[in-house]
Amino acid sequence: MRQLTKLEIERIKLLTEKSVEVTLIEPTETGLEKSIMDATGSVRAYLKDKNIHDYELQGQGAKENGVYIKTSLIINSDIIETVTSLYRPKAKGKGGDPRIWISQLSKIANPNDILAIIAFDNKLYVVNVTQLDFDSLINGIANNPLKELVNEINSLSREVADELLMLLRKISLQGAVPAMLQADTAIGRTLETLLGININSSKQPDYKGIELKSFRDKKGNRKNLFAQVPDWSASKFKSSAEILNEFGYQRGDDYKLYCTVSAIVRNSQGLKLKVDTDVRQLIETSDKGTVGDFVVWRLETLHKRLLEKHNETFWVATDTLMIDGKEHFIYKSVEHTKKPIVSQFDILLEQGIITLDHLIKRTPIGKVVEKGPIFKLKPNALSLLFPPSQSYDLLVR
Repeated sequence: MRQLTKLEIERIKLLTEKSVEVTLIEPTETGLEKSIMDATGSVRAYLKDKNIHDYELQGQGAKENGVYIKTSLIINSDIIETVTSLYRPKAKGKGGDPRIWISQLSKIANPNDILAIIAFDNKLYVVNVTQLDFDSLINGIANNPLKELVNEINSLSREVADELLMLLRKISLQGAVPAMLQADTAIGRTLETLLGININSSKQPDYKGIELKSFRDKKGNRKNLFAQVPDWSASKFKSSAEILNEFGYQRGDDYKLYCTVSAIVRNSQGLKLKVDTDVRQLIETSDKGTVGDFVVWRLETLHKRLLEKHNETFWVATDTLMIDGKEHFIYKSVEHTKKPIVSQFDILLEQGIITLDHLIKRTPIGKVVEKGPIFKLKPNALSLLFPPSQSYDLLVR
């Protein structure tokens, strides 16, 4: 799929803010002419997750084993009722590439338009992200099919969140709180201690199912999503030490690899990410001919970690100041997110909005320490991954 424009990203963000999960397709000129499109890995995973269709269980042949799903094509104030066919063509020696075709698609789409597929109530809805003015349709006064669909899907709830918010307001009343250690992690450790949360390495959320992510509120800072090691059994390299040996550099007493890796451009170490939606993997690759692809993550594993860690999250923005040579924190505001849109994760990886940080070093005594790999989200991109966030000013009395 081509890179999304800023306007397309903003339109998808409007859906995400309303808790609407989508998968994206890009019909080519040939696809529209021949009424045929490949069902990419992201599309297949989305349809399976929504209990619409599982291609893995489907036999070959459109006529013999094709599945037809009721579909609505949304165009401004109107709807075209049609069907989507999901099938595997007959092929010798292989399983038949998964295909999808939305009947009458050429009535709402031009070649290389970005289309959002929304599964709801055992039906598919298709909207043209490139062409439709989502803002006026969703936020305007007049009723229309897209607005009605979005409003029907959207929902919220809040009991534990109110309790945690009250505790954070009490902490904010203390003003500038001294850091409990000198480290990048001090901001989170200090807040967790003030809340009475035991410091441990658990991958579970911090407070009664709510994850706490506090950060120094400086423009340009990315937000930590989660840490996840590669699937070593499926990777060329089998440890962080091997990655460090190949790409590391000397810094002071330590041999390090501290760098950010993106799917958009190679970094100074020649490293880049690529998303293979067909085999459902995130792959890290090197421009060294002797190395090439060297580690992989299964996308399903990353999705699971995202859901485990961020089913509900308080992102706590913090001001910092130095008093008598010691860092102090003022916990000033909260952005409250719920239930990430998992189908967006792969798209944001492809678009370089979610990146990966290596934090590997070998100490002078030879011990290899790995604090990552940490998956991070670009600033101001929470609404691309999460449904509606609510913001609270902790300093308002």
